Amino acid sequence: MSHHLITGGAGFIGSNLAHRLVRKGHTVTVLDRMSRGKIERLPAGVEFIAGDIRDPKLVRRAMVNARTVWHLAYVQGTQTFYADPRDVIDVALTGTMNVLHACESVPWKPDLFLVSSSEVYQEPPAGMFPTDELVPLVVPDVTNPRYSYGAGKIAGEVAALAFSQAGVVDRAVIARPHNVYGPDMGNKHVIPEFANRMLDLMDRGEHEFHIQGTGRETRSFCFIDDCIDAFMVLLEHGEDRNVYHVGNPYEEHAIAGVASQIASWFGWAIEIVPGRLPKGSPVRRLPDIGKIARLGFDPSWTLREGLKPTLEWYAATAVGAA
Repeated sequence: MSHHLITGGAGFIGSNLAHRLVRKGHTVTVLDRMSRGKIERLPAGVEFIAGDIRDPKLVRRAMVNARTVWHLAYVQGTQTFYADPRDVIDVALTGTMNVLHACESVPWKPDLFLVSSSEVYQEPPAGMFPTDELVPLVVPDVTNPRYSYGAGKIAGEVAALAFSQAGVVDRAVIARPHNVYGPDMGNKHVIPEFANRMLDLMDRGEHEFHIQGTGRETRSFCFIDDCIDAFMVLLEHGEDRNVYHVGNPYEEHAIAGVASQIASWFGWAIEIVPGRLPKGSPVRRLPDIGKIARLGFDPSWTLREGLKPTLEWYAATAVGAA
């Protein structure tokens, strides 16, 4: 058993990772500025350090005992990418470099797991569906603030691999989760946004449900338990300077169909009203997970199965998570 540092560990994915590591007998330190994190998400016994990943002294302090680092401290949410790209890119660039320099500051070589994103490749070239790890990483339009997130993730991947090549870490393993969802995931993603809007429609007795795009745009969704299973596979078997797509390619869902499934779960009839798709929003996303599957990962949750606990949580809390 070893000591793990999770940056951004009070967030949705980070806190679920913390619970799994604690159950496996590891000790855990969490560093989080709490912009979207919640202390009540964390398991008992975790050391919690409140602060910003951009503070190099704080990151080095958090690193003191860590033999394994999970770097998840990024600014999330598509709306935020448009509203405050400066914060998005500053946290991504400064935060990742602080983590890498903190790894360099200790007298051992830690393992580094960089949690990246499918946003690094945006819309894959024709014929690359499902999309594997050889997909080109792109920033299609530097004037579009949406790409502050994807560009930051690209830079983080390059930096982590460079520091590993220089011998700073024992392993640099990159995971790219695709559309992870589950209970208490915040409000700035499609499934919780749809759930909260559905509850609002029901309160007002209305049935028109507005969406972005035609509704034929597709995503494959990965339930949080499957995502953490994938992380545990990478912890045991992930290879240095390798990238792994994480997701569930067995189901591909049109966004209109997701809205209809959520409406059905709530027992409410809706009329879907198409709208404008924001510039830069991919029309399709479907990961190829063959690489991590060969290490032993196999997602088991269908969207229908995963929606049940997720929607139960949002229905119970009414206003969702912060």
